[in-house]
Amino acid sequence: MRTRRAATAGKLTVVLATLAVVVAGCGGPSPRAWAASVCQALTPWRAEISKLTSSTQQQMTAQTSPAQAKENLVRLFAGAEQASEAARRKVEEAGVPEAKHGAEVSAGFRGSLSRMRDAYGRARTTVDQLDTARAGPFYDGVRAAVDTLNKEYDASALDTSTLDSPELKVAFDEVPECR
Repeated sequence: MRTRRAATAGKLTVVLATLAVVVAGCGGPSPRAWAASVCQALTPWRAEISKLTSSTQQQMTAQTSPAQAKENLVRLFAGAEQASEAARRKVEEAGVPEAKHGAEVSAGFRGSLSRMRDAYGRARTTVDQLDTARAGPFYDGVRAAVDTLNKEYDASALDTSTLDSPELKVAFDEVPECR
């Protein structure tokens, strides 16, 4: 009888411990942990986008052939597209913060990065389809692609005024990863 009770108590302990792990796993990260993860995802992305933007501007003024410019710009836009997707994936992996409107804030970040990724992808595709036989029309097409990219990029920016989460605002202000 004693052995049976000990075995039952042991099983109950395992079940309770498992339940505690499952319940703890249901919640998302704290606002501070989530903000730190997001900033860690966005810091290299911002650096890469800045570098690619600078390279694109240099490419637009460089004395290269249309074919060389096309190759370089397609590579630059593909890099920005990949960097945006990598940042989006990392924000998604950060989960949904345990905060007021945490799901909406997380979705807003992911959506913004998705729209930026797609804008770079469209710019890459547009430039890749341009004919390089004549420099004038080629560079006009590049300018139009970059103008469209800039408009789409601006439109994809996250409007933080609609994402009201006091806990996350404080977290983004306080965590060192976001400074």
